[in-house]
Amino acid sequence: MHPAFSVIFLTTLIGVGQGLILALFTGQSYSAVKLLPAQDPANFYGLGGYLALLFLIAGLIASVFHLGRPERAWRAAAMWRTSWLSREVIALPVVMMFTFIYATMHYFGWDTLVFTSANGAEMSASLIVGMLVTLATFALFLCTGMIYACLKFLQEWHSPLTVINYTLLGTASGFILATAFSSVNAPNLTSFFGIWAIIITFAAFITRGASLIRNQRLKAKSTIQTAIGVRHSVIKQKAMGMMGGAVNTRDFRHHAQMWFMKSIKWVFIVLVFVIPVVLIWGSLDNQNSTMLLAAFVIQYIGLIAERWFFFAQANHPQNIYYQTV
Repeated sequence: MHPAFSVIFLTTLIGVGQGLILALFTGQSYSAVKLLPAQDPANFYGLGGYLALLFLIAGLIASVFHLGRPERAWRAAAMWRTSWLSREVIALPVVMMFTFIYATMHYFGWDTLVFTSANGAEMSASLIVGMLVTLATFALFLCTGMIYACLKFLQEWHSPLTVINYTLLGTASGFILATAFSSVNAPNLTSFFGIWAIIITFAAFITRGASLIRNQRLKAKSTIQTAIGVRHSVIKQKAMGMMGGAVNTRDFRHHAQMWFMKSIKWVFIVLVFVIPVVLIWGSLDNQNSTMLLAAFVIQYIGLIAERWFFFAQANHPQNIYYQTV
C-alpha cells in the first residue's frame, strides 16, 4: 500500500496523547491508594492532561489532510454500525472530551473527594473521569487497529497483532513522554514512569517482532494464474494495460526499492525500541530531562518510520494486475 503521511501522523500523534493520558491516570491511581506520593494537581495532572489533548488535536488536524472533501467529514461517523473507521471518528472526540474535563478539573482545582475507604484510599471525581477516559482510550486503540485488522484481503494487517501493536506502541510513547514530563514537574515519579515505559516498550518489541516474523512467512493466497484464471506455469505481464498512471498504480503500491524496505525496518527497530530504552535506563538516576526528552523524540521519529513500513508492507491483491508499471 502507498503510505499516506496524514494517516501516519494521525495514528502516531493520537497514540502519544492516548498513552500520556493513560500514564497520568496510572500515576493518580497509585497515588489514590497511597503507593505513590501525591502531586500538584495543576502543574502535573492539569498541564499533563492539556499536553495529551494537544497531541490528540494535532492528530485530528493531520487527519483532515487525508480527506478529499473535508467539509463532508461529519459523514464519516454515519456508518458506525458496520465501520471501524466511523467508530474511530466517534471515539476520538469522546477521548478528547474526557481528557479536557480531566485536565480542567485538576488545573482549576475543581476536583471533589467522593469518599475515603477504611484503609485510606481516596476516590475523587477526577479519578472517575480518569476511568472513563481510560475506557474511551482503549476503545479508540481498538477502533484504530481494527480499521486495518478487519481487512481479510490484506494478510499483513489481518491479525490480532495489529490491534495489540497499535495499543502498545502508542502507550509506550505516552509513558516515555510522561517520564520526561515528570522529570520536570514531578521528579519523584520519574523512576515510576521510566520503569513502566521500559516494560511497555519491551512488550511492544516482542509483539511487533512477532508481526514482522509472521508477515515474512506469509504466502500469497492469489497468484497471477488464479487472478486471470489461466493455469499455465509461466505467465508474464508485458504491460500494465494503460498508457499512464492511475489510482490503482498510485495508491496501492509504495514504489520503494527493496533495499529501502529492508533498511527502514531496522531503522525503526533501533529508533523505537533500542535507543529509547538505553536513554531512559541511563537517565533514571540523575533524572536528565534532556536525555529523557531525546528518548521521546527519537522514538517518535522511529514510530513514523514504523508506521510507514506498516502501510508499505501490505501487499494489495490488485497489484497482481499491475506488476509491470
